[in-house]
Amino acid sequence: MGLTSNKVLALAIMVAVLLFAATVWLWPRLSRRGWRAVTGRIGLLLATQLALFSAVGLAANNSFLFYGSWSDLFGQEQDMGVVVDHSASGKRVKVVGKQTLDVPGGSRPATGGQIQKIVVVGEKSKIDSPAYVYLPPEYFQAKYEKRTFPASIVLTGYPGTAENLLKGLKYPRTAFMQAKDGKMQPMILVMMRPTVAPPRDTECVDIPGGPQTETFFAKDLPKAISETYRVGTKPQNWGFMGNSTGGYCALKIAMHHPEQFGASAGLSAYYKAADDPTTGDLFHGSKKQKSRANLLWSLDHLPQGKSSFLVTTSKAGEANLKATLAFIKKVKSPARVSSITLDSGGHNFNTWRREIPPALTWISGRLSAS
Repeated sequence: MGLTSNKVLALAIMVAVLLFAATVWLWPRLSRRGWRAVTGRIGLLLATQLALFSAVGLAANNSFLFYGSWSDLFGQEQDMGVVVDHSASGKRVKVVGKQTLDVPGGSRPATGGQIQKIVVVGEKSKIDSPAYVYLPPEYFQAKYEKRTFPASIVLTGYPGTAENLLKGLKYPRTAFMQAKDGKMQPMILVMMRPTVAPPRDTECVDIPGGPQTETFFAKDLPKAISETYRVGTKPQNWGFMGNSTGGYCALKIAMHHPEQFGASAGLSAYYKAADDPTTGDLFHGSKKQKSRANLLWSLDHLPQGKSSFLVTTSKAGEANLKATLAFIKKVKSPARVSSITLDSGGHNFNTWRREIPPALTWISGRLSAS
């Protein structure tokens, strides 16, 4: 049973209740003196506390999906072990798995679309990373067989997994329903975690002597996807969106690469690179690179391209409200900015689930298929 399974949660709750009942029932017998009674009391209390803690932790994880699997919880890389053939074929994308959406008729790609698990080989960055690609139903329909589709990269926060985008935030299902209801055009989603050099949080920066993460997302990934799927190569064909760290990456890379991305959306984004033990030394003393990674500084000091930005925040519950308002104020023509401001909403999955449908509609409306 998977970590996020309701059966696992129900089992944990049942064990906690049984241990609590056993503690109440056996306590009179264990109230005597002696090492056996004392050991029994300690053991029951510890077991009950552990069971309660596990049940609460599983319930919280099912709600916010901090971890997507047991291997993710225990720090084991779930995506290791995929062999990529770097032969003369020159292919930069290898499909390693396929799955369908849980929608009526979802077993047929032409009806429910398809999710493909891939490995992307970074030509310039030399980074190889797993990803999920959502292909809408129209991609498989005969009348669209010669049509290209707009695409958007979608990133999780740190240290999230790409599975969070499928299971917790439900991007493919939301995109399917939004298109079905006529609220957005069919769009390809390329879903990843920003941590392409795990376990380090690179903040989507080209680190001197280290992972070239910005190059991977800004150059290698769009090129590889356009060579593999029917996606154009113009800025109006490409969007970038994400939450938290993923939102910061989306805004920053689109801002610095308007020649590649026409629109970007940052859900609960922050606006300058984090600096903590998970990031290490990102800039190696370069003040120029550190300033460039500050989006508010970039808006003040660098030319603004013909890009569209969407930022989200909440009047209560989000720490980025002040910085988001500053970002909105600093965006100047030819760039454009839109925003979503909730009355209340924390930095969590419940908030992002409320923002994803309008964000997908917004980014779809600013991209084109050709």
